[in-house]
Amino acid sequence: MSQTTTVSKTRHEQILDTIDEVTKISSGLGIAQLEIEDEEINGRTIRLKGRDVVNFGSCSYLGLEKHPDIIQGVVNAVTKYGSQFSSSRAYASVTLYSEAENLFEEIFERPVLLAPTVTLGHLSNIPVLVGDRDAVILDLQVHSCVQTATQLVKARGVHVELIRHNRMDILEERILELRDKYDKIWYMADGVYSMYGDFLPLDDLYRLLDKYDQLNLYVDDAHGTGWAGKHGVGYVLSQKPFHPRLFLVAGLAKSFAACGGVLVFPDERTKQRVRNCGGTFIFSGPIQPPMLGAIIASAKLHLSEDIKKYQAELQKRVDYFVETCKSFKLPLIGESNSPIFFIGVGKPGVGYNMVTRVMNKGFYINLSVFPSVPYKNTGLRIPITVNHTFEDIYNVLSAIAEQLPFALEDNNSSMEDIRKAFKI
Repeated sequence: MSQTTTVSKTRHEQILDTIDEVTKISSGLGIAQLEIEDEEINGRTIRLKGRDVVNFGSCSYLGLEKHPDIIQGVVNAVTKYGSQFSSSRAYASVTLYSEAENLFEEIFERPVLLAPTVTLGHLSNIPVLVGDRDAVILDLQVHSCVQTATQLVKARGVHVELIRHNRMDILEERILELRDKYDKIWYMADGVYSMYGDFLPLDDLYRLLDKYDQLNLYVDDAHGTGWAGKHGVGYVLSQKPFHPRLFLVAGLAKSFAACGGVLVFPDERTKQRVRNCGGTFIFSGPIQPPMLGAIIASAKLHLSEDIKKYQAELQKRVDYFVETCKSFKLPLIGESNSPIFFIGVGKPGVGYNMVTRVMNKGFYINLSVFPSVPYKNTGLRIPITVNHTFEDIYNVLSAIAEQLPFALEDNNSSMEDIRKAFKI
């Protein structure tokens, strides 16, 4: 007679099961893994289930995806170079690459490398920059792509640890604990955090950089690039000068309306070492000519005076969103003047219910749920773009304020539960 043995699942398997369940529920409700039905995109609305809804799910903050100069840049590049140039940059690359990198060196006033994506940039950067006798400290909310890249150095035996979000007091405690054991200490964080839209505490960090020579700052500023700073250098450099031990990664797939990542280095020697030794620079494919054309056109636009107009228009909408959110007394988490907003709802069930209700009112918004946020810290993630009208912003917040009490009641929850979950 056979005997069935029940094997308990590992923590990793339990996490995968939870992610799988959350995704199946969201997809089944028709609020995630969607395919838009538009034959042409206008930047403001998308067509879902036979109906046009205002899209509050785009990270194209400056609304440049249909800018005529960028479209023409794509056309010119594909006409000259074709749809692809199929060669690793370790062997050869089209001249568009050097033109694009020269433009970004003008923007950032530092040596740069272009990577096909921000993720691939981290995968080249971090294993080369971090030595075997170094230690890495990750902010708890640093983007997943940074955490993924640090697994490569962790596999080499490098010390990697997480600390609570934006806690500079804890960071300093860890520096004091680790400085006699390791050559360098790397703190890795986001300039603008992708869920709550809150910022890196740069004043405190620069104080620590000046105080501890071993400390190096590695920042993913993908969500800050373009809409902030002179020429769109991003949030970090809009607030502080480039520090000699700052390693910055900017993103082009959001405000720049193109693709790729820009790796910004404090010196030319480090740039060349990453280009020569970075795994994804050797073994991955390049950015293809059409997107290089878009990158060049967008970089030129950001170097012009015109970009200030787009940045100013976005900031007006950001300010209006905050003002209107407060007037409706909505639970806005991590308030800042970035174009990313997060309205807390607490339980995942409330989130599913709310996204469905708001979509029925004519607005598509993103659900932020585990693993993007802790399981009981579900919320509505609402990025703002220049393509949104002030009326759009008022109407979506009005719909959220109207529907939230019903969604809470449906899930046996309350505003007090939200306040407790987010420690408001």
